[in-house]
Amino acid sequence: MAPALRARRIETGAMEERTCPAAVRERLRAQPEIEPEGEARRRARFLADYLRASGQRRLLLAVSGGVDSALAGRLCSLAVAELRAGKGDEAAPDYSFLALRLPYGTQRDAADAERALGWMQPTEVATVDIAAAVRALESSLPEREAAGPPEADRDFARGNTKARMRMAAQYHLANLGGGLVVGTDHSAEALVGFFTKFGDGAADVAPLFGLSKRQVRLLARHLGAPADLVEKTPTADLEDLRPGVPDEEALGLTYREMDDWLEGRPVPAGAAARIERIHAATEHKRRGPVTPYDDWWR
Repeated sequence: MAPALRARRIETGAMEERTCPAAVRERLRAQPEIEPEGEARRRARFLADYLRASGQRRLLLAVSGGVDSALAGRLCSLAVAELRAGKGDEAAPDYSFLALRLPYGTQRDAADAERALGWMQPTEVATVDIAAAVRALESSLPEREAAGPPEADRDFARGNTKARMRMAAQYHLANLGGGLVVGTDHSAEALVGFFTKFGDGAADVAPLFGLSKRQVRLLARHLGAPADLVEKTPTADLEDLRPGVPDEEALGLTYREMDDWLEGRPVPAGAAARIERIHAATEHKRRGPVTPYDDWWR
């Protein structure tokens, strides 16, 4: 596996399956085209309906400064506004949306996160610096395990721990105040397993599922997101040794190639083969824990 690919969050396993493009597109609910106004309204209504049905009163979302969390946050705000307004006796002003800033020390693109917050308009904002928690975990590990592997391997593990610590913070706050954790993964990320297992891949609701990256940008643009946030180069920024590595560099694929594959458009043979290879190798990330009754991995 290429170092750049491993250093992101692919976390591939040994099991692979034959990839059937049509079946994958169906499973990921990929759509060749979307109508922005109706799609945005449908997804905001989904969040409102599910929050109401859950008996909870709050949505929680980690805000990174990228277009995915910005769009998810705007949909959360629209959902909560709908619930607060209600109809007659159904109005419930206690519904809220908590947007969380979860930096690891100093965030390089903190200004982007602040501008995203200004656009999405949450009802509450909080900041939790996860650096101390990540360092505390590392310092508590057995010395042989913590210091033995090469520095690049330790950096890789730390990057995934950052993602998992962010999710732990969100769920801790959700437990304290009640609420649902909102995920930001869309179907282009799901296609290639581009998320941290039990990190940003863990959530109660995933309002962007079914969208390609270009469709995420389309919806954000339609809803009035700042243009530079919509077109910002995506990066998970989990690595200390190589901060700010673009997603496309880490994957060895462009979002255009992944989007075209999802939407059934022509894709260069080499890119298609790589997408299908990574999809097969990351199947374990799209499933729950394996049980004695599962046979997909055989």
